[in-house]
Amino acid sequence: MTDPAREVLTWDLFGTAARELAQAVVDDGFEPDIVIAVARGGLPPGGAIAYALGTKAVGTLNVEFYTGVDERLPDPVVLPPLLDTDAMSGLRALVVDDVADTGETLALVQKIMALHCEEARTAVLYSKPRSIVEPDYVWRRTDRWIVFPWSAEPPVVRSAG
Repeated sequence: MTDPAREVLTWDLFGTAARELAQAVVDDGFEPDIVIAVARGGLPPGGAIAYALGTKAVGTLNVEFYTGVDERLPDPVVLPPLLDTDAMSGLRALVVDDVADTGETLALVQKIMALHCEEARTAVLYSKPRSIVEPDYVWRRTDRWIVFPWSAEPPVVRSAG
């Protein structure tokens, strides 16, 4: 039975979403030199979109904000290892995350990229109405809690035996 309060993204639908987001970037005429995936949720879509765009340069920015289901820190925090922002000078970057929920994480990453890149645009699988940031590319809009295939299960533990 499906839960109407939750949006469930399957692996198959994720593949479609990544290709459609990449197509939106191409159709817009934006040619990123690098894709920056916001870790951890942005890693799967960042990699998939980079492949779909044919962009070989991929970086990550580790940001912690959510600590549980609808539980978060007061503000997003950048965690090590840090992105080599000196190498970003003059580049066009596509910042990819799974969701713009409050938009706080994306706002922080946008601020960092604005200091180091020639241009930075954002792409997310989902955007929520309360987001303080309007991403440049959005696959779907929802106000529901999203269950992503990469975080639907708890972390694995060592098997007994």
